[in-house]
Amino acid sequence: MRRLARWRRLGTLVLVGAGCVAAVRAEDLPSFSQTRAAHPLSDIQLLDRRGAPLQTLRVDPTRRVLAWVPLDQMSPSLLRAMLLSEDQHFYEHSGVDWSAVAASAWANVWNTRTRGASTVTMQLAGLLDGDLSRRGGRSVTQKLGQAWVAGRLEKRWTKAQILEAYLNRVPLRGELIGVPAAAQSLFGKRPGGLDARESALLAAMLRGPNASAETLATRACGVLRAMGQGCDGLTDEVGAVLRRKVLSLADAPQWAPHYARLALRPDGPPTQRSTLDATWQRVAVQALRRHLAELSGRQVEDGAVLVLDNASGEVRVWVGSSGSQLSDAAQVDHVLARRQPGSTLKPFLYELAIERRLITAASLLDDSPAQVATAAGLYLPQNYDKQYRGWISARASLGNSLNVPAVRLSLMLTPEAVFERLNALGLQLPETGGFYGPSLALGSADVTLLALTNAYRALANGGRYAAARLPRIEAGQEADIRRGESRQVADPKASFIVGDILADNSARALTFGLSSALALPFPASVKTGTSKDMRDNWCIGWTSRFTVGVWVGNSSGEAMHQVSGVSGAAPVWREVMLALHAGGIPSTTGPPAGVVPLDTRFDGGQEPSRREWFVAGTEQAVIRAAGTSVALRNPIDGAIYALDPDIPPTAQRLRFAHEGRLERGAVAAWRLDGRIIGRGEALDWLPMPGRHELALLDGNGQVLQQVRFEVRGAGLRQVPSPGIDSRPPNPQVNRPKAQFVAAPWRLRG
Repeated sequence: MRRLARWRRLGTLVLVGAGCVAAVRAEDLPSFSQTRAAHPLSDIQLLDRRGAPLQTLRVDPTRRVLAWVPLDQMSPSLLRAMLLSEDQHFYEHSGVDWSAVAASAWANVWNTRTRGASTVTMQLAGLLDGDLSRRGGRSVTQKLGQAWVAGRLEKRWTKAQILEAYLNRVPLRGELIGVPAAAQSLFGKRPGGLDARESALLAAMLRGPNASAETLATRACGVLRAMGQGCDGLTDEVGAVLRRKVLSLADAPQWAPHYARLALRPDGPPTQRSTLDATWQRVAVQALRRHLAELSGRQVEDGAVLVLDNASGEVRVWVGSSGSQLSDAAQVDHVLARRQPGSTLKPFLYELAIERRLITAASLLDDSPAQVATAAGLYLPQNYDKQYRGWISARASLGNSLNVPAVRLSLMLTPEAVFERLNALGLQLPETGGFYGPSLALGSADVTLLALTNAYRALANGGRYAAARLPRIEAGQEADIRRGESRQVADPKASFIVGDILADNSARALTFGLSSALALPFPASVKTGTSKDMRDNWCIGWTSRFTVGVWVGNSSGEAMHQVSGVSGAAPVWREVMLALHAGGIPSTTGPPAGVVPLDTRFDGGQEPSRREWFVAGTEQAVIRAAGTSVALRNPIDGAIYALDPDIPPTAQRLRFAHEGRLERGAVAAWRLDGRIIGRGEALDWLPMPGRHELALLDGNGQVLQQVRFEVRGAGLRQVPSPGIDSRPPNPQVNRPKAQFVAAPWRLRG
């Protein structure tokens, strides 16, 4: 009676199933080419501009599906193992193995276990139609639907196409879909390299992808025996494979992960071309990693490299990080991270001053101690080496990256004008010129390597700014977009002169020497920069073809140990530049109209005579210092100084200093609170709390300049001269409010 009941239930289900599958239309089945084209990949590949692979990116974290592999590239052992396990009569049936169906039905009646009746074609039907494989595809209705679709597939597809699609679409262990993903992840091989034992294990996974190691070993052993091979040591091998960490893709290059995240479209084709150059990208990655490894004892682990094509704005190299072996922030794209640029902003400052005809490349600038009154107190800029060189030409000042002349120049231009020019060049500074103040000249604002390198590209293009061509801009649209955005921002004549200064190896010899990493065997304009406390250093420069930017530092913001722009970023910049021009020396461009050369000498002998470039109308054959009048440099009128409570009062000094020379070699005198306290160009005074009046006297005792200042804090007490403290403030004196100096603010160049 029980057997009869089973047959009745089976008959009922068959009738229901038949009614369901009748609705299936053969014309709804996809063709083989459609199935292959719609293959859903979990990984897509970035190609360089010539089609060379650069990066493989995971876009589906739930499934691992690799590129479609043709059947003729599959291992013969794999094909044999799969068919022995799943469909021994594959080449004999027309989609349904009726002998297997009968055997399965008879086993169901007698309540025994068999291999099952689903053929490879029926399983593929379930993979192509989710409704036929839902809940495992084990109901009679679903089986009938699979059988119906399998028959249609057999009529439309060849056996080779069916087997190829099945092997690329069948679920295997865990997230692995298809033999290509399983072969690469479990064995580190391509499907064509699988041996018999590996093929048997994959075949064993078809019936139970997530079965235990013992179960899989038993099934794989059965397949191996059917193939005429032994099973010695198979259990241990299966266990080792399943315990092994999933291997990275053996043939998947990983050279541009940060760019790939920006450029690759998850809904796009499996391979997508970029503007990068694979050869140069590899050189940049290796150069950065190698140099940072050499600096491993100096507290530096991060870096980035960017190369832009000057003409098109296309990105040729994009290295966002030094990699996980060196950095704890390898996922951060430092090309787009905002950091302080240090002295790399100075070229834009000098360009603007030359453009406005405030200076020429031969103008003498004052490099001596300076005090700048700000709302927060006195700003005391210092040069990187804490030395001062007196009168120095603009060419030498920019070439040697001197801070004090740059700050004075920014005050001539005003911080607002500098701010507006930097933003016009695409730096996108978030605050205002007044917020940054004179320190903007030394790089106190935060910028990205992308924006800064592209601003240098504008100088390379004669002051003409155009946005860099970023990822996901189609090649067909790029030309129109670039033409629409291009605009003249900086003066081409001033841009040429600044570029000539930055390419002059002699102009920077005072600070960098003649054989630094900046000296290339071909013309290249370059500038380094180091931010406060050596937290960032940069090297950015250009030739006629490319602009290269390099940043080195720590993503965490920690200071490096004695790593400046010329020792940190410059060697990487040099190696990348040499690789870019390995095929030949870059061409040089002549000066634009309106730039004239002139032999120039310095009347005071400050620098050797030379041939200098001038904007037409600003030429000077003889350069003289602007003036010789004596003026008090420090302190300024109305200044308020605060004694440092952490330093003993007797160890603190306030320097009085003047500029200029007295006539006939006379020596100036210093009178404090009515009493002569010393003579000379400078005098270090032990500060006493209170209000003071300081006068600078000439050789005849005449007052040249007089200022008032105040010292606050608990120090040595001094009784002021009569009437000094009781005098009312001079209404003619402009007294800044709340000006405190605890220590100089030092920005390095």
